[in-house]
Amino acid sequence: MNGPRFGILIVMGVLWLGGCSDPAQDSAATAAEPGEQEAAAPFPLIPRGDVFGNPTRIQGRISPDGKHLSWLAPVDGVLNIWVADASDPSTARAVTQERERGVAMHFWSPDSRFVLYLQDSGGNENHHVYAADIESGEVRDLTPVGEATKATIEAVSRQRPDRVLVGLNERNPQLFDLYEITISTGEQKLIVENPGFVGFVADHNLEPRLALKQVVGSGVLVMKSDGEGGWSEWLSIPAEDVLTTNVVGFTADNEHVYITDSRERDTTALTLVSLEDGAAEVVAEDPRADISNVVIDPVTYEVTAYAVDYTRVEWHALTDGAQDDLEYLRARLDGDLSFLSGTADGIRAVVHSEAAQAPGTYYLFDRDARTLDRMFDTRPELADAQLQPMHPVEVTSRDGLTLVSYVTLPPGSDTDGDGLPEQPVPMVLLVHGGPWARDAYGYNSTHQWLANRGYAVLSVNYRGSTGFGKTFVNAAIGEFAGKMHDDLIDAVNWAIASKITSSGQVAIMGGSYGGYATLVGVTFTPDSFECGVDIVGPSSLVTLVESFPPYWAPFLESTWFKYVGNPANEAQRADMFNRSPISRVKDIQVPLLIGQGQNDPRVTKLESDQLVAAMGERDLPVTYLNYPDEGHGFARPENRMSFFAVTEGFLAGCLGGRFEPIGDDFEGSSVEVVHGAEYVSGFDVSTGEASGV
Repeated sequence: MNGPRFGILIVMGVLWLGGCSDPAQDSAATAAEPGEQEAAAPFPLIPRGDVFGNPTRIQGRISPDGKHLSWLAPVDGVLNIWVADASDPSTARAVTQERERGVAMHFWSPDSRFVLYLQDSGGNENHHVYAADIESGEVRDLTPVGEATKATIEAVSRQRPDRVLVGLNERNPQLFDLYEITISTGEQKLIVENPGFVGFVADHNLEPRLALKQVVGSGVLVMKSDGEGGWSEWLSIPAEDVLTTNVVGFTADNEHVYITDSRERDTTALTLVSLEDGAAEVVAEDPRADISNVVIDPVTYEVTAYAVDYTRVEWHALTDGAQDDLEYLRARLDGDLSFLSGTADGIRAVVHSEAAQAPGTYYLFDRDARTLDRMFDTRPELADAQLQPMHPVEVTSRDGLTLVSYVTLPPGSDTDGDGLPEQPVPMVLLVHGGPWARDAYGYNSTHQWLANRGYAVLSVNYRGSTGFGKTFVNAAIGEFAGKMHDDLIDAVNWAIASKITSSGQVAIMGGSYGGYATLVGVTFTPDSFECGVDIVGPSSLVTLVESFPPYWAPFLESTWFKYVGNPANEAQRADMFNRSPISRVKDIQVPLLIGQGQNDPRVTKLESDQLVAAMGERDLPVTYLNYPDEGHGFARPENRMSFFAVTEGFLAGCLGGRFEPIGDDFEGSSVEVVHGAEYVSGFDVSTGEASGV
């Protein structure tokens, strides 16, 4: 996630370490050949590649003129953009030639001539903006800047179809100046030299009309442009509303803006605010949860529907036409819906449907013809897999907060379907990143993989998670390694009391903030977990904040300084250190795996290096895997596969579940076992290669 979040939970790799039973000695199932394992098991192993390899196709889109479809699909194992005639998908061809890192996100230019995307180098997040010409096949770097410069796509508009508004921090690493770039030629024009704003909001003419300015100790001011280079205060967002109030976009006349707004309420409402005087009208709200998504008519720019996500996504119509559309789709699709792209006339749209047991399927919806055509399934190889239900639950924290959580159980463990196993099973507490993010219902590859290996999986929306109102978000202020962690322990205790699992059968795993939570778990509450998996997690809040990228500086006051502390303040620095796992290394009692992307700009390699060094000095069991071509998480499928392959042996040793042999899952990976290679089941220390067991 951009901005102040650590990032999204992405990969969980662990391995057998001293202190756990050796999987080679623990059971015949874990030592057997693949065929023997499956014959002895009550349900077949789902191959790791089917879960964590590249999807067959993903991210379906339709061009604004309706003539083309696009999606991401592999070319020689790397995700690239494919384009096909809308009338004949078999004409699909790749229009990009990425060879190392897959394309993560793409969308169409308003004139339907180009597909735009961002790409960085080795996960360093210094993205460039690229445009692929669908006719000529030319791919143009629209931002040919230096290695240390980051580019962002700020806006496109059908009013200026051959233009894109881009932010570049080339002049000042902390600030993004705005440039208007002609997509067809690459010509750049400076629009605004940033005087110190966190960000800009452009209208439909690509003119920056609003800007966000952080004010020390008092939240954020929304500034309004006078059209001549001057800015004046238009609207104030109090400090308690900064993470829950955002400008969505302008109305057709560019005189009003839609805002997801938590001011003067708890959960975020959708409001319509006058640019002239700031008068606000509530369009939609829900007392349970924030407005999570909206549908905007591409012709009128009117919001026609909105979504709320409490335990599952719920769509609500604001117009008769939208009501008819939702009723039509609900009658034909069982999963949670999202609307991804549409034609400029608003007639056709790409709809995505997903459920826990049904990985995403993309459909082309024609509103006039009332047709719904299946485009593709994301992972057709899982069509016959024994995927498991995800059960939303509400857990009460020790101080009375409701923690919306999700449980997935192993196949065959819940014969009556009540969401509880007949007998307690080993469990993995899977902690989301952010922390300003959330867990949600749907197909979750990590949940399904762990459940298939024999574990219950519990994901908890601890305080600070977004989507449940500003009181819930702000309850995390000053609570890193405090009440935020208490919420996780309370959820584990609930699972034990509910007989989902038993004491002594729980592991903790997470990426980014989830990695920090893992380290807190094995240091602050060392008796609660049997092992831990930390992926790109910070070991010290002090060095974490001190090493943030320079372009985070404009919003640190309202986020990290507010929630965690400012290391420049001596008292706060001491408190930050005391809330850091590095301060309690001596308390670690269980095996730990640490995974790191060498180019990570958010949680730098220092965070893993210093913790591994401290553990090594005490001869504590830790294995450290570094990936030289990765950043904040593992984008390359070869790296994911190596990490997950190692994970299974570790969890089998700690909790007794099943694992699929490593086989050739190290092939093509850049993995470096920096420390503790002797603990990797199936890894030849002398050659540095997987042994194939």
